[in-house]
Amino acid sequence: MNGETESWAIKGVGGGDIPGLAIPAFTLRRPAGAPIPVVIAAPHGGRAYPEALTDRMRDPAFASLRLEDRHVDRMADAVAAATGAALLVAHAPRAMLDLNRAPEDMDWSMVSDSAPPGTRHSAANRRARSGLGLVPRRLPGLGEIWKSRLTTAELDARVAGVHRPYHAALAETLEDVRDRWGAVLLIDLHSMPPLGLRHPGDRPTEFVVGDRFGASCSHRLSATALDWFARGGRVAVHNRPYAGGYVLDRHAAPARGIHALQVEICRTSYLDARLAEPSARFGSVARTLASLVRTLAADVSLMSGSRFPLAAE
Repeated sequence: MNGETESWAIKGVGGGDIPGLAIPAFTLRRPAGAPIPVVIAAPHGGRAYPEALTDRMRDPAFASLRLEDRHVDRMADAVAAATGAALLVAHAPRAMLDLNRAPEDMDWSMVSDSAPPGTRHSAANRRARSGLGLVPRRLPGLGEIWKSRLTTAELDARVAGVHRPYHAALAETLEDVRDRWGAVLLIDLHSMPPLGLRHPGDRPTEFVVGDRFGASCSHRLSATALDWFARGGRVAVHNRPYAGGYVLDRHAAPARGIHALQVEICRTSYLDARLAEPSARFGSVARTLASLVRTLAADVSLMSGSRFPLAAE
């Protein structure tokens, strides 16, 4: 798995480190002058697996395919390249550490030694109890992911090498672009398995736009995104079943001009029948999202009182 070099070959500045691999935990690309007030992040696209990690997985092929937002890093790269948006892409896999979870969002029964003093027990956290905390534990169809427990030292190394520097880089980038434009929009890009149809004859949902039920961005931006999908004949829903997670909770600050949306793409829209590799539809979805980004960027620039530069078109 660690031979899939395209996942960390995106040109930019690498940061952090993946314990067990001589590879940056993420890449940050910031075009000179911040040509549009948008930052795209892909926290769940990483595919750089240390051998020590896969050796401890009960079924690494099954678990990795279901945990990853498969090839969404490549989608984010294509959209950012087409629009001039800043880009932050994780290379560390979600199996190692979930960047969309808080550091304390941990099921401590997965750790062989005791939790640090004062640590909140995972019973207080629904995601950790469900098996999808800071380090994922269980998956439907597989059960337990791991053959053995990890140590506190191993967990600390993952937080220090991956989680902390990733979120520091994202926070700094958002502040810088906001300072340049007066406002900024983070698009946290994810992919999702196909959603079930609520009623016979319904069209499948292609996108979910999440804004923490109005807390992470201006209503105007959410409405623009949903209206844009509808006008393009794309089926998109709002906050159900994905409203956004830790990334939006930590970084969104609409009162300070930092807005954030989570956008989920149905994997059938851009992957093959196995949901493993890009399909012929990949380019079309990338163009769709690039057009959405340009539309949202224009709205953000108007909100901030700036003029959206024609070059970004």
